[in-house]
Amino acid sequence: MRANSDDAGYAVSLCRIVLLAVIGILLCVAVVEHPQDRLVAQLVSYHRVLVLLGQHLSIVASASALAILTAVPAGVLLTRPRFRAWTPRLIGLARIGQAVPGLAVIALSVGLLGVGTMTAILAMGLCSLLPILNNTLTGINAVDPALLAAAHGMGVAPRHVLTRVELPLALAMIMAGIRSAVTINIGAAVLAAFVGGGGLGELIITGNTISRVQVMVLGAALPMLMALAADAVFDMIDHGMKL
Repeated sequence: MRANSDDAGYAVSLCRIVLLAVIGILLCVAVVEHPQDRLVAQLVSYHRVLVLLGQHLSIVASASALAILTAVPAGVLLTRPRFRAWTPRLIGLARIGQAVPGLAVIALSVGLLGVGTMTAILAMGLCSLLPILNNTLTGINAVDPALLAAAHGMGVAPRHVLTRVELPLALAMIMAGIRSAVTINIGAAVLAAFVGGGGLGELIITGNTISRVQVMVLGAALPMLMALAADAVFDMIDHGMKL
C-alpha cells in the first residue's frame, strides 16, 4: 500500500516538473514570437534565454555544491564531542550570513573578489549554509543513542558508525536542508546579474532599463518556475528513497 502511494507521489512530482517546463517554454515562445516592440525583439531571443538559463543553473549548482561541501562536514564535526563547544559560534555565523540581505552579501564579496560569477557563487554559498548545517546537526543528534551504543558494542569503528549508522539515518533531514538551500539559491541567483555574474537576472535588469514589462516578467517568472521544479525534483528524490 505504501509502495503504491510512493509510486503515485513520484508520478505526480514528475507531472509537476513537465507542466512547469511547458509553462516556461510557452512563456519564452510568447515573448520571442510576440515581442512588445522591435526593441524587445532585438534583445530577447531563444539563444539568449538559453544562455542566461544555463548561467543561472550553473551558478545555482556551484553555490549549492559549495554550501553542501562546507556545511555537511562542518555539521558532522560539530556532533563530535571535541567540537561541540564550537556549535553556538558557527551556527551564529551561519545565521548572520542568512540574516544579511543577499545583495548586501554580494556587495561585500565584490570588495574581496571583484565583480564576476565567482563573487556571486561565494556569496550565495554563504547565504545558504544555515539550513544544511542546522539539518545535519539535527539529523545526526536525533539518531537513537541505543543504536550507537549497540554499534560500538559490536566493535564497529567510529568512522563506520558515522558512515553506516548516523549519516544514513540522518539523510532525510540533511536532504531537507539541501532542498531549502537550493531553493534559496535559485532566487538569490537573480542577484548575480548585478555584479556581472550573468543569469536570468539580466532580463530583469534589461527590462527595467528599457521599461519593458514583458522582459521583466520573463526574467522573474523563469526563476520562480525553476524553484517550483526543483521542489518537485526533491519530492521525487524523497519518494524514490522510500521505495
